[in-house]
Amino acid sequence: MAETAVESLVEMVTNIVIHYATLIAEAKEQLLELQKDLEPVRACLKEAAEMPDKGPLFKVIEKRMREAIYDVEDALDTCLSRAEAEAEAAASAPAAKPKKRYFLSRGKKAAADLVTTISMAETVQKLRAELKPIYEEAKNELHNLKTTQAGSGSSAKESLALVKKDESIRRDKVVALEDVEKTIFGYIAEETKALDFISIIGMPGLGKTTLTWKIFDSDTLKGPYRIRIWVNVSQKFNKRDVLLSILKEFTDQNMSGKENFDLEQDVRRCLKDIKFLIVLDDVWKVKDLLTIRSFLPTNNGEGKVIITSRFEDVGTGVGRREPYNLRFLTPKESWELLQLEVFEDVGECPEELEDVGKEIAKNCDGLPLTIVVIGGILLAKDARKRPIGVRKDEWTEVSEDVIRFLATDKDKRIVEVVALSYDILPDELKECLVYMGVFPEDYDIPAWILIRLWIAEGFILQKEGQTLEKTAEEYLNDLVNRKLVMVGRANQMGENKICGVHDVIHAFCTSKAKEMNFFQEIKPSERGLVPPVIPATEKYHRFCFNSDLSEFLSREAEYPSVRSFLCFYKDLVKLDKDHINAIPDAFQLLRVLNSYSIKFHQFPQTISKLSHLRYVTLYVDNLKVIPESISKLWNLQTLLVDTDSSTVVMSANLWAMLCLRHFKTKAAVVLDQEKEGKGGQNIQTLSTLSPESCTETVANKARNMKELRVRGNLSTLLDGNNNFLEKLRYLEKLKLVNEKSVISLPKTNCFPKNLKRLSLRKTSLDWSDMSILAQMEKLQVLKLKQNAFTGITWIVSRTFSSLQFLLVSEADLVNWETSDDHFPSMTCLSIKKCGKLQKIPLELAKKLQKLEIDSLQKSATDSAREIQKEKENRQGEQKTRWGVAFQLSVGSVLNY
Repeated sequence: MAETAVESLVEMVTNIVIHYATLIAEAKEQLLELQKDLEPVRACLKEAAEMPDKGPLFKVIEKRMREAIYDVEDALDTCLSRAEAEAEAAASAPAAKPKKRYFLSRGKKAAADLVTTISMAETVQKLRAELKPIYEEAKNELHNLKTTQAGSGSSAKESLALVKKDESIRRDKVVALEDVEKTIFGYIAEETKALDFISIIGMPGLGKTTLTWKIFDSDTLKGPYRIRIWVNVSQKFNKRDVLLSILKEFTDQNMSGKENFDLEQDVRRCLKDIKFLIVLDDVWKVKDLLTIRSFLPTNNGEGKVIITSRFEDVGTGVGRREPYNLRFLTPKESWELLQLEVFEDVGECPEELEDVGKEIAKNCDGLPLTIVVIGGILLAKDARKRPIGVRKDEWTEVSEDVIRFLATDKDKRIVEVVALSYDILPDELKECLVYMGVFPEDYDIPAWILIRLWIAEGFILQKEGQTLEKTAEEYLNDLVNRKLVMVGRANQMGENKICGVHDVIHAFCTSKAKEMNFFQEIKPSERGLVPPVIPATEKYHRFCFNSDLSEFLSREAEYPSVRSFLCFYKDLVKLDKDHINAIPDAFQLLRVLNSYSIKFHQFPQTISKLSHLRYVTLYVDNLKVIPESISKLWNLQTLLVDTDSSTVVMSANLWAMLCLRHFKTKAAVVLDQEKEGKGGQNIQTLSTLSPESCTETVANKARNMKELRVRGNLSTLLDGNNNFLEKLRYLEKLKLVNEKSVISLPKTNCFPKNLKRLSLRKTSLDWSDMSILAQMEKLQVLKLKQNAFTGITWIVSRTFSSLQFLLVSEADLVNWETSDDHFPSMTCLSIKKCGKLQKIPLELAKKLQKLEIDSLQKSATDSAREIQKEKENRQGEQKTRWGVAFQLSVGSVLNY
C-alpha cells in the first residue's frame, strides 16, 4: 500500500511544480530532486508487491515508508496553505489588485512572504533526508528477500509460501441445505456430450467445502460414480500435485519420478472412457483452472468436475452454465447449526436459552464459520451445572455484540480465513478494502459514492487511456469477484448500484485499520456519551464520527494529519455556527468532507478555507445560493449538495474550479453565464441544470460531460433551435424532468449521438415521437416515467436497434402494438402503474430474459404469464447474465 502513497505524492509534487510555479520559487529545485528520489522508491515497492511473500521485516519498513510519505504530503500542503493565506490577506488589502489566476495568480507572488518559500525549500530538503534511510533499508531488505527466495528454489519457495489447508474436512454437525443440494445434484444428473464443470462460488467461511464434501460423499453419488477424486488446489497452485492426486486413485505405484508431460498423458488415459467425479476444492485463479482442464478429457461427457472458489471469475472461466453462488444460511438453518455446535452431546437447547440463542444465530448473519466459532465460544463458557439465569445472562451478552466475541477466539479462525483473501490482494486494492471499515456495519454504500471517495482519498492509480472512475469501477468489480464486497443491488445493465460488506469482513477491516493507523472511529466512550479525547499528536488520517459531534468540536483541538472527515449518522445532526466554523480550523488539510448527516441552514462559507478539499457532501435544507467563495476550492473533484429547494443560483465560478469532475444536486442550478475561466473540460457529471443554463457556452466548456440531468421548463431546450444537447458529443446518460410546460420533440434527432441512457419524466410527449428516439443507434436504456408519453395507443413503427432495457411507469397507455423485430436487443422490460394497459405484446418474448410488472390490470398480468409460458416452451435457450432462462416478477394486480 505504500506504493499507492508514493504514486499519490509523485502526482502531488508534479501538480505543485506546474500549477504553483509562481509560488514555490526557490523550492522548485528541491521539489524536482524529491521527484527523482521517489522514482527508485516506487520501483522498489512495485518489485516487492510482485513477490509471493514480502516477509515481516519488509512490511514494517513499508509501513514506516507510508507514514513518511504522508508526512511529506502534510508538510507540503501546510506550506501551500500558509502561503495561500498570506497571499489572500495581501490581495484583500486596499492597494491590491486581484488578477485572473490559474490556481494562484501571478499577481500574488509578491504577497507570499519569501520566508514561506525558503521554509518550503528547507522543509522539502529535510523530508528528503528522512526518506533516504528508509528507502535504503527497504532496498537492502528486498535484496535479502530475493537472495533467500532464489537460493531456496522455486519448489521450496512454493512450499514455504503455501498456506496449509486443514485436512480434516468438516464431516459432522452439518445442516441440510435442501434447495442448494437439490440444485447441485440436478447439475450432476444432467446428460452432456462433453466434460461438465460445476462451479460453487461464495465468500470466505460460507461453507463451500463442507457442502461439496457432503455431496461428494453422499450415497446418491457413490453408486453411479465409483471413481470420485478430491483434489485440494488451494492458493499456491502446484500442477504436479494435482496430477499426482488424481493418479493416486488408479495406482499404488510411485509416480514421483515421472515428468509432468508423462503424468498428463496418464491422467487423460485413466479418465478417457470412464464415469468419474472430481472435486477441485479452493481454486484461486482462472489460469490454474485452465491448466487443469488442459489435461482432463474434455470430450468425455461421463465426467463431472465440481469447482469451489471464492472468486466469481473462476466460476465463469470454464463450463457451460453460470456459477452457482452459494447463499447464506437462513435464521432457521443458523439456529440449527448453533444447536449442533453447543448441544450435540445433550440433544437439545434448554427452553430458557432458546430465544436468546435464536437471536445469537440471527446476529451471525448467515455465515456458517461465524456460527461455528461463536458456538465454540458459548460451549467454552457454558457450565451446565450453573444456574440457568447466569447462563442466560452470558448468552445475552454474546447476542448483543457477536463481532466482539469473535475476537476472543483463540484460534483466530475468522481472521485467518479472511486474511488469506486479503494477503493476496494487489496493494492498490488493500486500501480500498480496508476503507470499507469507515462505514457503519450493515451500511448500504452507493457504488457511485464509494468510487468517488476512493479517488479523492488517492487510492486509485491513473492508468493510461482510462479515467480514474473507470479504474475505480474495475477495482470494485475485482473485490466483488473475490467475494469480499457484496452487491446489494445492481441496475438493469448488471452494474453495481449498492454494495456493502459482511459483518465479518467489516470487523477484519476495522482491525486492519487499527494496525495501519488508517482511520479512527470517534464513538461514545464506554463510560458515557462523551467521545474519547484524541491526542492532537496522533497521526490519524481519517476520522469517522459516531458520537456527539458538538462535544468533540468544542474542544478546539487541531488535527493537522487528518485528511478525511466522515459522518454517517442515522439521523440528521444540527450544529450551531461556532461548531461549523470550528471544522476548517481543526482540520486545515482536509481532503474529504462527507457531511450529509449534518444539517446546515445555509451554505457554510468557512469551508472555502479548506483549499485542499477534493470531495464535499453537504445537506442544506433551504439552499438558495451556492456562494462565490466556493470558487477557491480549485482542488475540488466532487461536490454533492442535497437540499429541499427546487432552484439554486450558482454564484460560484464553475469554470475556476479546474479539477471539478462531478457536481450533483436535486435542485435545478442556474449558472451565471457571465463567468469566465479555463475550467470545465474535466467535468463528467452535471446534475441538475436549469433549462436556461443549457447554453452553447456551457456546452463548449463542459464538452467532455458524460452525465447530465435537466429539470424545469424544457420547451426551450427541445424546440429545435437549441443545439446544446447535440454539442455534448461524449454524453452517455441524460435525464430530463419537465415542469409546467407543453413540449414536443423536433422531427430530427436532437440528442447526442453517443447517448446510451435516457430518462424522461413528465414530458407528456405523443407516442408517435417514439420514432424519433428510435433514431438513437446507441441507446441501451430508456426510462419513461410519470406520463413521459401520453395517449392510449402506441404503434411501434421503427426499430430500437440497441435498446436492452425499457421502463414504462405511470402511463395512460391502453394498446401497445409491435412486431418481434422492433426490439431485437431488449432483454429486460419493466412496466409499472400502467393500470389501463390491456396486454403486453407476445411479440416481445423473442429476446426477453426478464419481465417486471406491478400495478397492472388482470388481462395485462395474464399476458405476462403467457410470455413466460412461451419462453418455457422454447427449446435450447441459452443461460443469461441473470443465471436463468427467464424471470417474471409480478407485483400487485389491479382488480378492474
